Parts: sequence; C-alpha cells; structure tokens
Amino acid sequence: MKRELGPNRTKIDTLPANASLAAGQMVLGNIDYDERATMRAWESFLADDPKCARDPVHPSHVRSLIHDSWYRSATGGINAQGIEAPLSSDRDEIEYLTRANAELLSAARRSFASLGQLLDGTGAMLVLADSDGVLIDAIGDKKTLHDGMDIHLAIGGKWNEDAVGTNGIGTALWTGEPTFVHAAEHFCAGIKSWTCAGAPIRDPLDGKVIGVVDLSGYSPIFRPHNTALVAATARQIEKALAEQQQEQRTRLLEAFISSAPSYRRKDGLVIVDHRGRAIFCNNVPDGETTEMMDGPMEPGRGRWLMNLPSSGNEADLARALPAHLRSCHITPLKLDGDLRGAALVFPPVPAVSSVTVVQREVSKHLHDAVAMIVGESETLRAAIDVACRVARSSSATSLLVEGETGVGKELFARLVHAGSRRTANDPFIAMNCGAITRDLFGSELFGHVAGAFTGASREGKPGVFELANGGVLSLDEIGELPLEIQPFLLRVLEERVVHRIGDSRGRPVDVRLIASTNRDLKQEIAAGRFRRDLYYRIGAISITVPPLRERGEDVVLLVEHFNRQAAAAAGEDPLEFSNDALDALLAYHWPGNVRELKNLVARLHILARGGTVELQDLPGEISAGSRSNMTMHSDHPAAMLEAPVFTFEDAECQAIKNALAAEGGNLSKVALRLGISRPTLYRKLGQYGIRRGFI
Repeated sequence: MKRELGPNRTKIDTLPANASLAAGQMVLGNIDYDERATMRAWESFLADDPKCARDPVHPSHVRSLIHDSWYRSATGGINAQGIEAPLSSDRDEIEYLTRANAELLSAARRSFASLGQLLDGTGAMLVLADSDGVLIDAIGDKKTLHDGMDIHLAIGGKWNEDAVGTNGIGTALWTGEPTFVHAAEHFCAGIKSWTCAGAPIRDPLDGKVIGVVDLSGYSPIFRPHNTALVAATARQIEKALAEQQQEQRTRLLEAFISSAPSYRRKDGLVIVDHRGRAIFCNNVPDGETTEMMDGPMEPGRGRWLMNLPSSGNEADLARALPAHLRSCHITPLKLDGDLRGAALVFPPVPAVSSVTVVQREVSKHLHDAVAMIVGESETLRAAIDVACRVARSSSATSLLVEGETGVGKELFARLVHAGSRRTANDPFIAMNCGAITRDLFGSELFGHVAGAFTGASREGKPGVFELANGGVLSLDEIGELPLEIQPFLLRVLEERVVHRIGDSRGRPVDVRLIASTNRDLKQEIAAGRFRRDLYYRIGAISITVPPLRERGEDVVLLVEHFNRQAAAAAGEDPLEFSNDALDALLAYHWPGNVRELKNLVARLHILARGGTVELQDLPGEISAGSRSNMTMHSDHPAAMLEAPVFTFEDAECQAIKNALAAEGGNLSKVALRLGISRPTLYRKLGQYGIRRGFI
C-alpha cells in the first residue's frame, strides 16, 4: 500500500504479505530503502558541492535525518572517502578515559554482561561510548569485534560526527534520540558495509547526554527492532546510574554530618557532588530566582553551581565559588579519601518584599554568629566577649586566635566577620596555611600575573588578600607560614597594598585579618621560626579558646547541640544518652576537643544500636575511663557520706537548693556534694524549675 507524498516521493507504510523488494531494498522505518539509490544520492550529494548549497534538497528516498547529517559532515570537513575513525591507542589516554567514565562503565556493567553472552555468534557487537563519542567498552561476537578493528570500531575509537560523519553513535549524540544508520546511509565510504543503531544515555540528575550505547555489525544483521533494543539498554543503564547517584547522595550526607560546620535547622544547606551539581537542598528556595546571600541563586536539584578543584582544600574551594555564593561556608566532603562533593551552608534567607530586600542589622549578624558557639563556661564567654568587641570596632584591627586543634577557632573568625560586615557582599575568605605547599604560599596569598613562574595560570589569578577585599581574611595555622614569606605578609598588613608575583603594580586592599594557630608563637619566635614584628602586628589583640576538657558542663551542652544537628540532617529523632554514658563523656580528656566530640555524636547516630546511647556504645578509650572513675568513687568514704536522700521530691528539691547555696552555685561542686552526675543535676534543675542563680 502506497501513499503519495508528492512528485518523485513515495512512502511505504505497510507491505502486503506476498510483496517482495528488489535486491538491495528493504523498509527502514517508513522509507523504502534502496541500496543503489542511496549510493547514487550520496554520490550526487558530494558532486553538487554541499558546502555551497544554502538550502540542500532532500532526495525522496533518503531520510531527512540522514541527509541533514550528510550536510553537517560535508560542511564540517569530513573526508567522504575515509575508511576508519580516529583511534587513540595510547595507554595513558585509555586509562584516563576509563577513570573519567568510571560511573558510566559501572552502571553499564550489568547490562553488558547479560547481553554479551547472547551476542556471541550473531554477527553483532555492543559498544559503549562517552559524551564525545569515544568508545570505552565493547562486547559481542568475537569475529565482529575483530573486524571492527579494521574501521577502529574499538576502545579508543572516536565516533562522533565531527570525527567520522554520519553513523549510529555520532548521529545519536547529535540528535539526542535513538537512531539507526544503515549501510549506504553512512557518510564515509569505508564503513558503508556496516549497520548500527545507537541510543543516548542521559544523566538522571540533570538530563544531559553522557554517552551512547550502540549495536553494530555488518549490514545483514539489520532488524527494525535493533533501535528498540539499544533504547531499552540505555534505560537500564540510566536506572543503574540513578541508583549509584542515590547511594552517593546518602554517603555525602553522612560525610556532611561528620565534617560540616555547625548547622542549624533554619540554615540553608546545599550538598554538591563532584561535578558541582546540587544533589541535596534544604531551606533553599527552588524554582524562581531568589535573592540569597550575595546574589541570585536557583539551586534546584541537578543545577550546576561550581567546579570543584582537584586539591580539595577549603581555600581552593572558596575561590571556586561563584562571586554571589562566597559568603557561604563551604566544607569539602570526601569519600574513601577522595574529594567527592562539598557542603554549602547559608544563613537563613532574609524576608523579601515586592519593593525592597530588608537588610539584617550588624547586631543580628553578630547574634547569629555568637549562637553558633555553644557553651557557658566562663573562659569561653570571656573569649567571645573579646571577639565581639573586635567585631564592633570600626578599625581594621587584626585578631590572633590561639587554641588547640579542634577547639573551634574558625568560629571566632566568622563571629568577627559577622559583626563587622558593612554590606551583604563583604566576603569571608579562609585559608589553611598548613595545607599549602611551601612553593605556593606567595601565589596563594598575593596572587600572580600571567607567566610569573613555571606552572602559573595563563590568565594570572588574585590571591586571598584580593579575594577578601572589603571583608575578613582568616589565616588558619599561621604558625606554618614559611619564614621567608613573613616579611611580605607584614608589609601588606602595614601598607594595605598587595603586589601580585611578577607585577610591579600595587593593588590597595581593605582586609581585616583574623589569624589562628595551635602553636605557641612566643616559643616559635624564640626558636627563630616566627618573626617577632609580625607577631606583634597580628597579635595586638589575642584570645585563647579553651580546650574542651577545661569547659566543664559545656560538654553536655555540645552533646545536645550536635545530637539535634545530626538528627535534623538525617531526618531522625535525637538520641537519648544514659547517665553512665554522659558521665563518661564528662570524664573524658578530649584530646581532639570539640571536633572529636562532634564526630563522635555523628558516629553514634549511625552506629548506636537503639534510640538510647549506653556506656557500651561509646569507644573503649571513653568508656574505660568512666568505669575506672566509678570504681574509685564507690570506694570513697566521702562519697558515701555525702550520698543524698531520694525519699520525697520536695526533700530532693530542697537538698539541691541547699547544695547550691553551700557551693555558691558551682554546679560541679554541687553534683559532687549530692553524689550525682552533672547531667543528672541539669535534669533535676529543669524538673524542679530551679535556676542556677536563684541564690
């Protein structure tokens, strides 16, 4: 049955059962394919010099998809007499291809394994190509795989249209749809004896084409359902990719719980994967553009936000952020030791009216920053008070923050930034001096011009001083700064002018420096490793953040804080801690300080056997110390004499009040006098509504 489409064009919808086609003819889709006619059309197409044709005419017996591809191939400079695709046989390049496409190869492994066995002896091979059309895997009939080498249809062969013209892989990449190219429809003469059907593979997260699965062989293997087969295989691979991405998303969230900065439920959170795409968003508006932080942002799931640097250190991550996101706190997230994503934490989104954006006052910024530092011990509050005074001062006074590793020194730098912000765009740039190689310190601090040294960026780049202009620069572990760099840092701080390496031009900078260290800089000066004049310049005002073991009851407050934080991130209920477990946490020495405690709480959320953390759930070094203390106290006569009476609630309440009065409100001494743990005392104070300062 024929349906006339116009002069010299006939389309075959169906064929009667007794119909037959001449040699070399078959039905491709709805077109009567004639091998000789297609070859003549190809020859005529080339003879007419398609590069000069502005509106090429499609022959009636050549599909428009094929003719359009021929036109792209010819105008793109493809040699129509070519006999093979370009091939890279370099072992390093193949290894790089394998690493770069590890996720795609992993997702395709199951489908290829099951189909590979079925293709043996069929004359067909199944290949996987990346987004550039380069083959990264091939299985199937052994003879066909061998013959495919003749045209470089093998791993390393490049089969996009820009390399080899019209073919199932390249044309599927171009159109973004399942496509077959049969025999004479190929553009290059050397591959016209082959037939191929390709289907694009799309990333489930953002829908971009990331590869092609293709079924190829000599032309007799053509069947109309070949395209359906590769399309189904592509869908299976996409499903496997989605499962992989979901697993990675879960692991990155777990990594965030363990290593991200202090996070509150009302904060905005975006987790990006290793490609810089948002895979988790919380409290961040999606859809329409919203004023957030320093500029507009639409972080909907799958949206690209940034390029993650290979180094993974926080300074490089901060520089990789787009300008409108640089005020957020960014933390690298590693899986199995490799950088696989990052966490971006934003303060609450300000209210937006139809006329104006209401700016938060400095006091509100400062209040929020202070709230992130959890604790009530006198030494901690004294340090916070000094930092707040520095933040409120109008001068660009530097601040030196001293303390052991893990005490939370960066929070004080952020507190100063929050209190001294003049506009919403004032940047906060953090650099860890302990994570920079000796050779790169000058470039990282001051920047460099193009070609300043071997390996320098072609465009040049600013250093952290320029990036922090108008805001705060936090130099963590400043004691690691090489001695030869220290005079240049001192000069910048005194002159407020930075010179990029290789540049004689000075660039004025307005930066408040917050330096922090876990070293005793006075000892470093005595040892000749730190300049005295630089110490006095950065340490005009200094604070010491106390170690956790000296903060008393703050341990309980921090446990509660990190417990709520981890529960909110995981969408679960907070854990309960038994008295014995809390006693053990209070008695522990905490060599890793607040960071160690935070990681422990995150770990307990994953590994605790039930909703209550018991003594046996804690690591051995913590629980062992508690058992030792319990044994000592049980044998101590004073403890037995001081044991309180638990007969009536009013007697208990009065006993607590009496102890508070006797000990002047010192909760540690009150707990010892009553013979109970400090966590138990906290709960009793809340139960009876007793305020610590009631006396």
